Amino acid sequence: MPWTRDDMAARAAKELKDGYYVNLGIGIPTLVANHVPEGIEVTLQSENGMLGIGPFPFEGDEDADLINAGKQTISELPSSSYFSSADSFAMIRGGHIDLTVLGAMEIAENGDIANWMIPGKMIKGMGGAMDLVAGVKKIIVVMEHTSKNGDPKFIPACTLPLTGKNVVDMIITDMCVFQRPDHDSPFKLIELAPGVTAEDVAAKTTAHYIA
Repeated sequence: MPWTRDDMAARAAKELKDGYYVNLGIGIPTLVANHVPEGIEVTLQSENGMLGIGPFPFEGDEDADLINAGKQTISELPSSSYFSSADSFAMIRGGHIDLTVLGAMEIAENGDIANWMIPGKMIKGMGGAMDLVAGVKKIIVVMEHTSKNGDPKFIPACTLPLTGKNVVDMIITDMCVFQRPDHDSPFKLIELAPGVTAEDVAAKTTAHYIA
């Protein structure tokens, strides 16, 4: 049985380390906030100017003034702080964020990522993804293994406009987890979702990786 969106977020949350400053991208990555392991203290950062994001609020407890970069309502913590977008990007560009969890439309076998636009489709802007992949110490991508059309998303080379080159450290899909020790090494299949076989992954992946 492939992982659900929550399962994927929970798997990504296992990569959090005590004391980390973490940025969560739009989509599935935002769910990581609900799965921070017990005993681990992390500080979640948002590009729109918040440090110390709490879990999603319960229905009826939402505050329309408290949102993340994806315009979703969030909760604050006693330690939360607010600042300008310029200060937020200074944290990212200055290398002060330990980990970011992002979504993607394509990942290449060499670690390139395409996640900001599809040619011909209207976009609101590139957002902070380009800064994140350039300035954050570790990049984890959480995404569905294939597109809605069933096409592989982990491929030999990206066909969409790139967000960053050779930057991805780990890929978590609904089928499995790929990881590489450094940016000179190929990705390795390190974990399978329950009921998914290595053959299932190979059938839906065109990128080269170590099985």
